[in-house]
Parts: sequence; C-alpha cells; structure tokens
Amino acid sequence: MRKIIRLFIISIVLATGVTGCNKYLDTPLPAGVISEENTYVSDNSVSAVVTGNFLNMVRSAEFNGGTACMTGLYMDELQNLGMSASANVAFYANAIQYKNTSAWSDLYTLVFKVNSTLEGIQHTTSPLYYKNQWLGESYFIRALLYFNLTNYYGDVPLALTSDYAVNNKLSRAPQSQVYRQIIADLQQAQGLLNSGYTDGYGAATSHRVRPNKYAAYALLAKTYLYTQKWDSARMMADSVIGDNSPGNSSGYALEPTGQVFGTGSRETIWSLATPSDANEASQYNRYNHGMPSSLVAPDAPTNHSVLIVMDTALVNTFESGDNRLTNWVREVPVTGVSPVSAYYCPNKYTASTPGDENEIVLRLAEVYLIRAEARAHLNDIAGAQADVDAVRTRAGLPGTTAATQDELLDAIARERRVELFTENSNRFFDLKRTGKIDAVMTDFAPKKGVGATWKSYMQLFPIPGSDLIQNPNLTPNPGYQQ
Repeated sequence: MRKIIRLFIISIVLATGVTGCNKYLDTPLPAGVISEENTYVSDNSVSAVVTGNFLNMVRSAEFNGGTACMTGLYMDELQNLGMSASANVAFYANAIQYKNTSAWSDLYTLVFKVNSTLEGIQHTTSPLYYKNQWLGESYFIRALLYFNLTNYYGDVPLALTSDYAVNNKLSRAPQSQVYRQIIADLQQAQGLLNSGYTDGYGAATSHRVRPNKYAAYALLAKTYLYTQKWDSARMMADSVIGDNSPGNSSGYALEPTGQVFGTGSRETIWSLATPSDANEASQYNRYNHGMPSSLVAPDAPTNHSVLIVMDTALVNTFESGDNRLTNWVREVPVTGVSPVSAYYCPNKYTASTPGDENEIVLRLAEVYLIRAEARAHLNDIAGAQADVDAVRTRAGLPGTTAATQDELLDAIARERRVELFTENSNRFFDLKRTGKIDAVMTDFAPKKGVGATWKSYMQLFPIPGSDLIQNPNLTPNPGYQQ
C-alpha cells in the first residue's frame, strides 16, 4: 500500500509540476516517475513529495475557499442564488447530511499523505541537506489539517501514521487531545523552519507559499486563542508582530485594503499558490466570474455563473467610510426595476489571471485581532485597543470607543466579522468557540427565507456513513441521518 501511495503522490506532482508548482520550487522538477526506492533519497525527490502535498491542498475545497463558502452560507455571511446546486441548498437551509460535504474525506486523505511523507523523511538513511525544511513543512501541514478537522467535527480520530490497519480502528480522540497534538506539531515546525521564505530547493524566495517559522507562530497563536490560553496566544502573536525590524526578511506589514490579497502583499504570512493551470483564481471565479458591473432586469448573477452573494446582514455590519466595504465588497446595481436594487459580491480576490493572487491562509491583520482578543481577556485594555486600532486605521476608520473588557470583546468580534469574512471558515469557527452560535443562528436562520432552522447539534458536521460502517469504533455526531 505504501508503495502505491508514494508512486501516486510522485506521479501527480510530476504530472502537474511543470504548470502548477513553479512558485513552490522556482525550478522544474525532474522528469519521469520516481520509484519507491528513490522516493526519499534526495532533496529533489523529497521536495517533489512535499510540494505534491501543497498542490493537493490548494486543489481541495478545504483550502481554495470552497468549504469557507459553504460555511458562509451555513452562517450569516452569504446568500444562495443557485438553487440547483444541492450542496449550496443544503448548507444555506441548515439541512446538511454527510453527502453534502467532503471535508472529512478530503482532510483525512491529506493527513494520510502527510503522515506517509513524515515517515519517509524520518526513516530515510540518505543525507538530506534540507531535511529540517521538509519535516517542518509537513508538521505544519498536519497541524493545520487537524485544526480544521476538530473545528468542523469536534472529537476526531487522531491518525499519526499511514498504517491503514491502525487508522481504520481508531476511536475519536477528545478535542483537547487533538489540540495538544496540533500544538506539538507546530512547536516542532517552528523549531525546524527558517525565518525567511524558501522554495522547494531551500533557496530564499519572495514567494510566501511555503510556511516559515512565523507561519507556525501565527497558527500557534490561533490555536492558543481557540483553547483559551490567552497568555500563550499573546506571546505567539508577539513573535509575529513584534519582530518587524528592518533585518527581518519576512517584512510583515498591514497593507492598504486594495493591496492585501496580491501576491506581493507584505501582509501575507502564508498562502497557497494558485495553480498556474487554473482558468481563474478560485475565489475570483466563485464570486465574480467576470460578471458586469451592473445588471438590467431580468438579468441576474446566476446568468454569469455567480451563484452566491453576500447577505445584507453582513453588508450592513460595515461602518460608513470603511475602506474594506469599498475595496472588498462589489456592489452590482440592478436597473429596470423600481426601486433599483443591488447584489453585493465578495471582492477580496479580483484577478482573473492565474498567479496574480494566492489563496491566503494566514495574514497579519488576523494576528493583530488574535492578540487584541488575548490582551482583552488578560485585562490589558490599552494593548487590546491599540491592536484593534491598527486594523481600523488601515480600514480608514477612527479608533475604537470600546473601553471595558466586555466592550472590547464585542468590538473585536465585529472587527473579525468584517475583516475576515469568507476567509477560512472564520465566522463559523468564531461563533462556535465564543459560545454565540446557537443564539445568533436561532435568530438568523429563519430570516434566510428557505425554511431554515437551527439546532445546537448543527455546530458539528456529520461524519460519512461509509466511515462509520467500516470503523466500528467510530461514533457519529448526533442529530444526523445515518
């Protein structure tokens, strides 16, 4: 089985490498299929395997905005227009079953590949000059995969090897144990990775598409925030924000809102490269797709393959004068009706050309808001205000008026909503981790107008029935049909 999987990974990488991974490698991959005995014998061959894992990630719905779009429909961010798309309908109506989401199988498939990669690198007797990079990147990826898994499903099986005989009998590990493993993997990653960005051959690069030490710090900060370890979250955020001296090759800075999502953005901590063989950047394709700047009734976004728009509840959350509303929300007026109406489209990704934008997973503004929330919980009122104001000032807004811990936590939640909308399922995760999801969605779900209601069990996604049948030790999440 390992031989088959390793050959599969290498074959996929080599088949897509010429057109899909130039930013990861900056030099072409060797031609031909690498045999099992040669898989982990050189930096070039190991680079091909690790790069293949990155490519598999960006081609999955989990990391190209697809699942984030579905959770936006599930929550109070997005509105479904394409009623023929069954997954869209199910998520928007808060009526999902396991057939409507591939997150479980997609993420565990990636976990298996990363575990196989880690085993291959650890067990090879060949000298690898960039072994630390390959291991650090792989530990980082596994941590991110489990971060998403536990936030979608709660307690999940903690597979740490590629042994099917073991993995297919695993019970669900408590979420606290999963978080401990995430933290352990990220601590390993930050100790192995460089401060600057490197390509697939260990050379310095300007492309921020392979994680570095600061990406590990940022994901650690987020993990500590989710586990309510406020002081640790603050310290990890400090490691990213506080190390911005001219000598820091990473050079992070908050960019003007119109420049945040470009490939040259200094705000990017880590992103996944958009495959150069894609027709369009994924999130541009999903929300814009070349739709005209205005429509004449009965023309509609669906006629231009735009099936999802922003809910007015989200649009109305923006303050007057917010540059994020100007630059990240595309208003498309509809004439020919009275009164004139409008659709609002997410407009963070605006490039129709592959390579102009990457799929950003971690960026500096989120780290500021992580530190603000941690500081607020630690009663560092002035520090929390300063972090919130850094994000608001970039958006063209005055400083926050929040002056108490409770006011600041509410203000930070609002900032996260308008800063991070449609990114990486943040809204869904935020409402769950702060205990607000039942109150918010019980009120909002009926307003969707599609018969949606909310039950508390919907906080967790359903586990595929096939996995429940194959693994007698795996228990389902309650409330769903099996």
